[in-house]
Amino acid sequence: MGEPHGIGIVGLGVISEQYLGTLATHPEVRIVATADLDRERAEAVAKRIPGCRAMTVDELVADPAVQTVINLTIPAAHAEVALAALAAGTDVFGEKPLAATLPDARRVLSEARGSWVGAAPDTVLGTGIQTARAVVDAGGIGRPVSAVATWVAPGHEAWHPHPDFYYRDGGGPLLDMGPYYLTSLVHLLGPVRRVVGASSRPRDTRTIGSGPRAGETIPVEVDTHVTGVLEHVGGAVSTVTFSFDAAATDAAPLEIHGETGTLSVPDPNLFDGEVRVRRPGDAQWSLVDERAGYEGAGRGIGVIDHLRTGSGRASGEIALHVLEIMTALGDSAETGRRIELTTAPERPPLVPFTPVGEW
Repeated sequence: MGEPHGIGIVGLGVISEQYLGTLATHPEVRIVATADLDRERAEAVAKRIPGCRAMTVDELVADPAVQTVINLTIPAAHAEVALAALAAGTDVFGEKPLAATLPDARRVLSEARGSWVGAAPDTVLGTGIQTARAVVDAGGIGRPVSAVATWVAPGHEAWHPHPDFYYRDGGGPLLDMGPYYLTSLVHLLGPVRRVVGASSRPRDTRTIGSGPRAGETIPVEVDTHVTGVLEHVGGAVSTVTFSFDAAATDAAPLEIHGETGTLSVPDPNLFDGEVRVRRPGDAQWSLVDERAGYEGAGRGIGVIDHLRTGSGRASGEIALHVLEIMTALGDSAETGRRIELTTAPERPPLVPFTPVGEW
């Protein structure tokens, strides 16, 4: 093993702790720099990591010790930070979505010039989605015919102390939670060729429910209930629903229906979970043993996977395709038209079962 790969983290909000949990002690990488709009927060994190320094964003992307920038900023800043990193010749792995708009995301990839662009969600590389993928690939439910994905909640203002960005361009339930489900569907069933969507915005304001701003009203600038139908290149048809306007649901997060069986797939926002299968004549669901994916993985595993395999499993190309799906759903909801997609990444390879301690 050579020298650890140098990583700089930009944006040290809530999600950064999960990345730190995966990367801060991994022997193949070393976090060498942090940056945040709140300098004190960047310094506080840097002090916890031996050899790490707090910097400005410009300093971080220009530092020769930083080989990959982990971009954990808010969606509106994703493209700006990614482009700065790429201009410096640095690889970049960003939180979802790849950018707040499709043109910005296309520009990010066009400016790569040999640098690697990766993107979340990498939850799809865990044992939950990958075990389901292994069943599909082995013909365990026959030819896939359809899928149903459902994520609904009352809205993040109920728990998040600063939920404003969830209700601005680049936010909403589709761009916030959609990437987990849509990326999983691409891994499970392959890319999408066309979509049709519908959406609504029942409320123009939301009230923050916790923290120092509790009781404050914020504007809603995006649709908060989105549903759509996706036609996959391979012939399967997926139905998806993402909402900030529902109390709860008993629906499975994701189901894949094949000609000879149905798969119940665990929450795509998690790395693991039970995969169950049921076939005609079965009296009940059967649990599928873990057989693929990174066991016990956490956020940031997409970077480790790239460094080890270069497989493209958490690539910018997949993230661009997912963003085009989401953008097309919004365009279809607005115009009433079925939208043909222009991107079609290759379905990434299965992750072999990799036990804890071996990744």
